[in-house]
Amino acid sequence: MIESKKTKLQRKLQEIIYESNTTAGKAFDVSLLIVILGSILTVMLDSVESWHLAYGDFFITLEWIFTVIFTIEYILRLISIKKPLSYVFSFLGIIDLLAIIPSYLSIFFGGAQSLLVFRALRLLRVFRIFKLNHFLNEIQFLSVAIKGSLRKIGIFLMAVLMLVIILGSIMYLVEDGENGFASIPDSIYWAIVTITTVGYGDISPVTTLGKFVASVIMLLGYGIIAVPTGIVTTEMALAARKRDEKHEACPKCGKEGHDSDAIYCKRCGELL
Repeated sequence: MIESKKTKLQRKLQEIIYESNTTAGKAFDVSLLIVILGSILTVMLDSVESWHLAYGDFFITLEWIFTVIFTIEYILRLISIKKPLSYVFSFLGIIDLLAIIPSYLSIFFGGAQSLLVFRALRLLRVFRIFKLNHFLNEIQFLSVAIKGSLRKIGIFLMAVLMLVIILGSIMYLVEDGENGFASIPDSIYWAIVTITTVGYGDISPVTTLGKFVASVIMLLGYGIIAVPTGIVTTEMALAARKRDEKHEACPKCGKEGHDSDAIYCKRCGELL
């Protein structure tokens, strides 16, 4: 079946915007990366009061230039795939939308009385930094490892929570409600600070038995810190074995990260 001009254009846009292994795709990614970094730098400099007073109008002009570019990019991403809603409701799609809506919303929230609202909208532009995820191939590898670790780390944190409740209660009894251990919640707070090796020092035991219990908690803290690291490291090793994936984006929904021998998209079933 002969492709229509519209389909050919859509396919070409999809290759440029979503594919990073082509010359045009790389040029698009590099150009977009420069624009993103420029927009982030503008937001950061505009937050400095002296710079804002001296170059406020210039920063506003740059903001609108970046907003127009991001708007065009967002529209092109929508029309270049067959299922635009899959992109709209994806993490990167939401981030891309957050990168452009503050400028348009600021039109309706002008005036001195809305200054605080306007500042809040400006802070939303910091979300542009997440647009860098488009260029971090390792982000998927890391997210898979973290996702695989969540259940184990959750169980581990539950065990730690029970431990600090027990140890905090013991310290409350040992210190007899004095020396800052005025209640069990205060004692649990101290146990958390101690077992995580943060050690603010705002509460500390005075009795000999209390110091002994504190020493045990400190030693436990070093062992406890190593557990989440080991869990994530193990999951990263498992994810590394599955790392050989296709980097081709699905022409229908834009999904990336398919298996190396994949023929169809794992999300929508489109032929790759």
